[in-house]
Formats: sequence, C-alpha cells, structure tokens
Amino acid sequence: MAKDPRAEDPRNWEIETRAVRGGMARSPHGEISEALFLTQSFAYDSAEAADARFGGGPGFIYQRFGNPTTAMFEERLALMEGAEMCRATASGMSAVTAALMGLVKAGDHVVAGRALFGSCRWILSNLLPRFGVETTYVDAPEPEAWRAACRPNTRAFLVESPANPLLEVSPIGAIADIAHAAGAKLVVDNVFATPIFQKPLALGADIVVYSATKHIDGQGRVLGGAILGAEALMTEAYKDLLRHTGPALSPFNSWVLLKGLETLELRVMRQTQTAARLADAIAVHGKVRRVMYPGRADHPQAAIIANQMTGGGNVIAFDLGDRAQAWRFLNALQIVDISNNLGDAKSMATHPSTTTHRSMPEAERLEIGLTEGWVRMSVGLEGAGDLGRDVSRALDAA
Repeated sequence: MAKDPRAEDPRNWEIETRAVRGGMARSPHGEISEALFLTQSFAYDSAEAADARFGGGPGFIYQRFGNPTTAMFEERLALMEGAEMCRATASGMSAVTAALMGLVKAGDHVVAGRALFGSCRWILSNLLPRFGVETTYVDAPEPEAWRAACRPNTRAFLVESPANPLLEVSPIGAIADIAHAAGAKLVVDNVFATPIFQKPLALGADIVVYSATKHIDGQGRVLGGAILGAEALMTEAYKDLLRHTGPALSPFNSWVLLKGLETLELRVMRQTQTAARLADAIAVHGKVRRVMYPGRADHPQAAIIANQMTGGGNVIAFDLGDRAQAWRFLNALQIVDISNNLGDAKSMATHPSTTTHRSMPEAERLEIGLTEGWVRMSVGLEGAGDLGRDVSRALDAA
C-alpha cells in the first residue's frame, strides 16, 4: 500500500477534498476506488519479519488490531474531524462504551448530561456501577451544573450535543474548561451535528465519538462507530483496550463507511436545507405544541448554537401532546418511514418514549422533558415538496 506521491498535505485541504481523498492508500494495482481487504490475518516473509511486526514494526498483524481498509477510513474521518487519531469500532455504542471505559477505573466518578440516548444512560446507570464507577447527571446546557457535580474522583464528562431526542445543545467550550479544571476528560457525542457542522475538539473536547451507522453510512447498510482525539490520549486510553476486548469494525463495513464519507457533506447539506423548511412548516401547524430544531431562532440554546455550530442538522423534534396523537401522525405517513434510525437517505420518524428511550424509566424521561407526545424525525433526501405534503397530511390526521 502506498500513498499518492503527488499529494499535497491533506491537512491543508478543504473538507470536501478530505472526504474524497483523505487516507487514500493504493495497492500496486493503482485502483481508483479504495481496495477492500477482506482478510482476518496477514502473512510474513519470515519468522524474523513476524517477530519485527509483533515487536511494533510497521504493517498489519490481525484484523482485530488493524486492517488496511479500516485504516483508510480512520485516517479520512480524522482529517475531516481535525483529530490526530481515529479508532474505528463495530458500532456507535461500542465507541461510547470504550470511550468511557478507557478513562475510568473502580472508584472513579463520571458527570454526564441528563439528555442521552437510552443505551448511553444504561451504560452509565447499569454497567459502570458494576465496576465501581458512579455517575451524576446534570442539566447539560448549564455550565454551573457541571461544576457543582464535580468530585475529587471525577475523571470523565459525557455530553451529547445536540442531544437525543429533543436536540438540547450544550456549550462545549465552557464544559471542557470545567472538566479540565477538575482533572477530567470531556467526551462529546457529535453524531447529530456531524463533522460538517460542529468540531468539538476545536472547542476544547478531548474525545469525540460517532455512531457511523447514522450519517456517515447514510444509506442504512452497516453498523460502525469511531473514537477520535489526540494521539497521546488515544494511545494511552484506547490502544490496548480496543486490541484486547475486540470491538473491531469489519473490513467490509469499513469500506462502506469510507465510501459514505465521500458524499457526507453533500447529503448532510441537502438534508439540512429540507429540514429547516419542514421545521418551519411544522411549527405553524395547529396540532403542534412545540418544535425543537437547532436551525430555528426559537431554539432555547440559539445563542450557543450560533457560537459552535454552522448548521442545524437534519433532525427535528416536535410535541403533539400525547401518545395517541403522536401515533396517529406516524401511522398516517405515506412517504416517511417509521424507524428508530436517523441520518439516512430515507426520511424516518419515531416515537422516542416507546422506542429509542424506552429503556429509560419514565421519571428519567420526564426529567429531560420527554413526554409521550414527542416525535423525532430524521429528514432524508426525498423532494422537499413531497416530504412537506406527507408531513402536513399526517399532522392533519393527528
């Protein structure tokens, strides 16, 4: 595998060029589309070569440790994020779990935003306590809440911004300052904003995590995840953890996600344009009590959004009052799918209380304002007029 000898320093490229050419390493065949190395292990020219490779020399050893196709995906995503290093994982949740486990040990403490994906709450509330790690939940947009929650043994902060499912946005820079003053690392789940609209590392975060299943794939095909950060921290916290616990991303999934990155900016920009138009239309419908969309001026954290995001993204949340009306809306859709995924080329909507956040106790859902009237919609690439007609018709039915 060889880098293009003609290539400029990719760190000087615009994000669109990074998305298409970042990390490109060609075999001697000179392929244009990146090669898929569908192999579990690798051969060595001699016993001495195997010894050198296992001793830390260049080259690949075993798929769990690394793969040429996966390495291209990692390098490309790192370039797009502005990170020194990326490590791919088998799913978004494996990325979140590893990101936290690499930073804490028995007796440590985590501070996390209250508004989190249901599985993230389960990790913090059910899994980490088994290993002696406690978590305090806070209202994430309030910096002083983070400061007040810190303890001498606080080692990690976790925040989603925008958060799932009601799109709460938190001041990443201010939270990072508080974390660092307390001797903790800040982990930001950036999946809703994508690297197109928000750069948490540039704002002060230590680690960024993604479910690559969402926008990075963008076509509903494969699972994947990623952890990104500075090389020293990534090596210290995650190199051995990922090698020995094995949440490896398959080469095939790596290749699909690598190709997904090529069109990420195009897709997300188009989806966001349509989402902004739909959010405005939904907001004025008589059946809708409230709309949450980071691209609207009436978002509660509009000032924070203006400071750290360059676009509103493709996800909208809106409150129809109760479960019956939310379900009537969903059941009346004729183009938009009912599905719990997001970031796809196809538009989809879900009822978070009974799907993505079902595992959260009702009291915890109410703490983040998630009542049973809320619908979360991920806007796809269909025609804006068609989506507007479908949503309007379903709102009338609600």
